[in-house]
Amino acid sequence: MEKTMSPSKTITGPQIGKINELLAAALRKAGLQSELTQVVIEQQGKLLVEDLIAAIRARVGAVSNLIIRIVEKVDRTRSPQEALDATGRKQYIDTDVVKSLPRGTGDGAEVVFFKIGESVSDDNLEKEYERRGLIPADPYSLAAVNEVDPAFADTHPNGTHWKDAKDNWCFAAFDQWNDDNRNVYVNRDHYVWYAHWWFAGLRK
Repeated sequence: MEKTMSPSKTITGPQIGKINELLAAALRKAGLQSELTQVVIEQQGKLLVEDLIAAIRARVGAVSNLIIRIVEKVDRTRSPQEALDATGRKQYIDTDVVKSLPRGTGDGAEVVFFKIGESVSDDNLEKEYERRGLIPADPYSLAAVNEVDPAFADTHPNGTHWKDAKDNWCFAAFDQWNDDNRNVYVNRDHYVWYAHWWFAGLRK
């Protein structure tokens, strides 16, 4: 099952009210000095509002191109190698990294895919997950998506990452090469993710 987030009508009155409510509650807890806050309101009020709108706009933009895939069954009883084998793809893997694949939890999964559209390091990719209220999908859930729909990665090359016991970034990535070879890569990551990748996440 697939769902795509798409633009609709503009922001509504109740949504504005909810943002005001959240902001008011946070401001009451912020402990800001009244005198200095008044200076900012009087001298930088317009800029303050522009900054707030920009922050909201950035987060709205971050969730505007989400693709959601619902997998009814994720078999977490498989070994990591079996989970990869089930996808039927040609494998380019480091066997030690494969053994470290996080299994995740749950009988099924709702996997949320997003695209940044520019190269990104693993450290900065973590920030992109955070902006969208997501955590990186476990490789078992991601493999299940690509097992159920092998053609998905033909047009949406997709991956996820995690850290091993030595704090090294590792990754699992699915794509198509030369129009006929469907591949899966599992290794440690020493480079950056390029702009064409879609990233798999789970809601917090």
